[in-house]
Amino acid sequence: MKVLVSDNLGDIGIQMFQEAEGIEVDVNTGLSPEELKGIIGEYEALVIRSATKVTEDVLEAATRLKVVGRAGIGLDNVDIPAATKRGIVVMNTPEGNVVTTAEHAMAMMLAMTRNIPRGTSSLKEGRWDKKKLQGREVFNKVLGIFGFGKIGSIVADRARGLRMNVIIHDPHVTPERIEKAGFESVGLEELYRRSDYITVHVPKLKDTIGLLNKDAFAQMKDGVMIINCARGGIVDEGDLHEAIQSGKVARAALDVFETEPPGITPLLELEEVICTPHLGASTKEAQTNVAVAVADQIIKYLKEGTVINAVNVPSVTGDLLTKLTPFLTLADRMGCLQAQIIRGPLKEVAIEYTGDFKGLDLSPISTAILKGLLTPMVKDAVNTVNAPVFAKERGIKVTETSSASAEDYLNLITVRATTTKMTNTVAGTIFGRQEAKVVKINNFRLEMSPEGHSALILNLDKPGAIGSIGSTLGKHAINISQMQVGQDEDGEHNIIFLRTDSSIPDHVLEEVRNLPLVKTVMPLEL
Repeated sequence: MKVLVSDNLGDIGIQMFQEAEGIEVDVNTGLSPEELKGIIGEYEALVIRSATKVTEDVLEAATRLKVVGRAGIGLDNVDIPAATKRGIVVMNTPEGNVVTTAEHAMAMMLAMTRNIPRGTSSLKEGRWDKKKLQGREVFNKVLGIFGFGKIGSIVADRARGLRMNVIIHDPHVTPERIEKAGFESVGLEELYRRSDYITVHVPKLKDTIGLLNKDAFAQMKDGVMIINCARGGIVDEGDLHEAIQSGKVARAALDVFETEPPGITPLLELEEVICTPHLGASTKEAQTNVAVAVADQIIKYLKEGTVINAVNVPSVTGDLLTKLTPFLTLADRMGCLQAQIIRGPLKEVAIEYTGDFKGLDLSPISTAILKGLLTPMVKDAVNTVNAPVFAKERGIKVTETSSASAEDYLNLITVRATTTKMTNTVAGTIFGRQEAKVVKINNFRLEMSPEGHSALILNLDKPGAIGSIGSTLGKHAINISQMQVGQDEDGEHNIIFLRTDSSIPDHVLEEVRNLPLVKTVMPLEL
């Protein structure tokens, strides 16, 4: 079996492949997309970091590929849905560089505060700018942390050691969980208002792109300092440039950028900005950790069929995976659907299995549900190994019940998600051998295939409602590829599930919301 390493990998990882019986490894870095497409058909496994783009075109050419392994956390460069459709396992190594990234954020904060980069460059240029480069202490300053995942929690702990006052905002973590760790949980506006420093440690999602923008900066203290060692694009670079020039933001420390490498940009020409070329995970220890982890995972998968740290399949043996696959697909999509319709921090997930599951071990299905639920919150860091751990760390209570008695369906999975604000229920089943269907959302009965660009619309059950929705979308050249209508038990409302060929733009969603018979519109990406 052949393994292609297309990005730089620690020598110990290469050595592990070379010493594994029955495995041949080729190291070929710096390939263009066309070059990669030209050779990928020879390989069963592909090892990457952030440079290689595993697109749908590449995967289409990868006729023998079984597994993609990322030496690190982020998988923005992998088309995971396309890999899943082709039965290709996608793995990452989520634990290898969390400490390293957190330490880099702290280093950037201190270097920025004490003008270390400017002091170094000015001294090397023969100047003695001692008075000009006066800094300040971080002692007793307020550090606002957006995101209390693995990296954010480590940053909080290190800042506590510097005797900073740490406040945290994370919409997906209960205040009780944050306070139990010894920190103060605050709302977003309060974090902006009180913080002397703000550091972001959230994944790059639709809801976090441009998170720190003009409106956010306007709510902050004058002289606030910004750190971003998470993902480029979370901080709007144009708005940050304006905020620094106006004096609202005193300084900024950036390790990641909207475009990498960023080239020469006005933002990076400002003296108030310090920057590094995405070095958050670049330490000897971290690169050794991820190299060992990815090599070990791929070797075990190729030789034994054992799945470790996969983001699109559970950690099970090959035989069981074949039997579970239809249910796992359903479970992951149900979890993802729940995550997009609930509001508020998640407190409890109740999973109920009813009917005939042919004696299968249902725990991987429960894990797939949790992964689907948590992925929109923490994205690349969650997989089918650590999803239960993430749930526990966030104080989410998970319960499972099962019953052999079946009612309307041969087998049915019901997921009830409770947050601080609401409870939502989603139920699904398998039609035939592998067709996943969601058959109930709260009190509404329907049959929907949970995939693609979608929307859930609640409307009054009156003539003209559905027609007005279709006409509005048609006016904007948005094609409806599937529509399912379910009726509420009270008979007054309908829930409409739409799948469209393309995502519905925000201005069109707003136009649909303003239709007389429409109550709510919720866009979904499944």
